[in-house]
Amino acid sequence: MQINIRMILLVYLVGTLRCFSSFLNKASIPRIAKYFGTKGRYEDVNPHLLEDILAVNTSILQPPFPQCRPIHLTAIIRHGTRYPTRAIFKHMQDMYKVVKSATPDKENWVCEIQTQWKMWYPDDMDGRLARKGVDDHKHLAVRLSKLFPTLLSEENLRGGLVKFISSSKHRCLNSTLSFMAGLTEQWGIQDQTFDYEVNDALMKYFVHCTKFVEDVIRNPSALSQVDKFKEGPEMRSVREKIANQLRVPYKNITADMADAAMNLCAYELAIKTVNSPWCQSLDEVDAKIVEYANDLRQFWKRGYGHDINRKSSCILFHDVFSRLDKAANENTSGQQVTEAVTIQVGHGETLLPLYTLMGFFKDDEPLTSSNYASQHQRSFRPSLVLPYAANLLLALYDCGEGNLRLQPLINEKPVSFPGLTESQQAPMPLYEDVKEHYKELIQGCDFETECELFSRPDQVLIKEAL
Repeated sequence: MQINIRMILLVYLVGTLRCFSSFLNKASIPRIAKYFGTKGRYEDVNPHLLEDILAVNTSILQPPFPQCRPIHLTAIIRHGTRYPTRAIFKHMQDMYKVVKSATPDKENWVCEIQTQWKMWYPDDMDGRLARKGVDDHKHLAVRLSKLFPTLLSEENLRGGLVKFISSSKHRCLNSTLSFMAGLTEQWGIQDQTFDYEVNDALMKYFVHCTKFVEDVIRNPSALSQVDKFKEGPEMRSVREKIANQLRVPYKNITADMADAAMNLCAYELAIKTVNSPWCQSLDEVDAKIVEYANDLRQFWKRGYGHDINRKSSCILFHDVFSRLDKAANENTSGQQVTEAVTIQVGHGETLLPLYTLMGFFKDDEPLTSSNYASQHQRSFRPSLVLPYAANLLLALYDCGEGNLRLQPLINEKPVSFPGLTESQQAPMPLYEDVKEHYKELIQGCDFETECELFSRPDQVLIKEAL
């Protein structure tokens, strides 16, 4: 009996040894990580943070004159790393069941999932902030305080010159509290607490825009390009490759399940810093295709695909410029700027329409189901610009004698305002030039008007008569 047991163990170990190969480098970054879209880590967009999560390069801030000093900072920030939502989790479960029931073969990732991996994602978390998401905002708070030490300072925080605004969603509220904690822990503040404002009109404006909800969210044809691509030849090739690896019928693998395979890899890297066996289910060619499917969805649901997508952010756009104007006017009149920093925490859906409204990441050709091959160099890549804790920073500088300048940064890196001339941009545009460039939006782009939905012709006529 003892010999038989040893033989059985030996056969088992030999048969499953190949399953352990990917355990050797769990901390490595998967090759497909650069294609995770909105599920990506902030550090993979800013690789220097992998070496030092609190690293700051102040030389990136290059005011045109030595006397320039920052007087106001607005930061619009996406929440930190979160768990999957229930909808995503369902597709992940479907994919896991297929792999578990597949015929075992020599594929390492299949073998490892079947023998070693367990579905650990708690479905009751439903998009809640992960521990990593807490750290995302704590670390961001410290870095921004280093980048703008005269604005995001202990004195200004204690003095009420730093304002916090959040979406009501739990992951945003907890991200806001985490950002605060990053500051208070850094400065050892224990004798004072700080308030924040919950304002969904600003940070979840998209749910209040009736035209957007009806014409895009509830309109089955609004994402027709996405549906066509999911049934097209590129996605078909991804599904066939997965089906062949699993030795299951092609019909058993849906486009949503291919997306789920990449999500399983993405969440495990983001939440656990693990290079999951799921990361081997797609090669880079597959990952680029799945990424494009997701980019198409973002393009047509939140980006340039429909005009109401960008117009839905008018309320946030006006809020930003009203804060900048207030700081500029107070400074010009010799008063203290009463709001040195505004920290606004929302969603990817908060940032992307605003980027679109302001003209960032616009390609010459729209993303469609038929032009994947020509879009490899596209600017519209959420993988590069919209990871967890993504942020838009607008820093207003006083350079003396009424010379106010505005510097935009995306994910802590300086960028140029789209549409301004080269001479206007370098090295930091005048605030008045920025306002002139966006004059039509500043004077128009009324949220109520843009988002109002007229379902009957007589309603439109009544509105025009008024």
